[in-house]
Amino acid sequence: MRRGDSAYLLVRAGGRRVGLPLAAVVEVLDPGAAYPVPALEPAVRGVVAVRGTLLPLVDLGALLAGRACAAARGGAAVVVQMDGRQLCLDVDDAEEVLRDGGLPVPAGAALPWAAGVARHPEGLVPLLDLTALGARITEAAAT
Repeated sequence: MRRGDSAYLLVRAGGRRVGLPLAAVVEVLDPGAAYPVPALEPAVRGVVAVRGTLLPLVDLGALLAGRACAAARGGAAVVVQMDGRQLCLDVDDAEEVLRDGGLPVPAGAALPWAAGVARHPEGLVPLLDLTALGARITEAAAT
C-alpha cells in the first residue's frame, strides 16, 4: 500500500477501531429493523431494507473476531460496495474520515483482513481489505 492511495472511514466495531475504504462506502445510516434469515456465516445478522432493496446486514465486529453476532446492534450501519454488490455493515459508530492513506501492515502483525494500517492518536488502526472480508462471507455461503 502506498501512502496517500485513498481515504478511509474510521468506524468502531466490536470495541475496536478499523478503517473502511471510503471509495467503497455508499452511505452511513440507521438501517432500521433487521429481519433474520438463515446464514452459514455466524456474523450475518439478517437483512435490512435500504431504499427499497434488501441488503445483508453483517456484524462487522463479529466477522473480524470470527464469532456470532453480539446480542445488541451497533449504533450505525455502513452500506459498502463490495465486488459489485452492496452489503450493510453493522458498526458501533462511524467516527471520522482519514485522508492520509495508509502504511504497510507491520511485519509479524496478526491482521488477516488488513490492507494496511494508519496512525491514529490512540494507536495503529487496521485498514480493511473489503475483498478479503467479502471472500470470507462467500466461502461460508459456499460450504
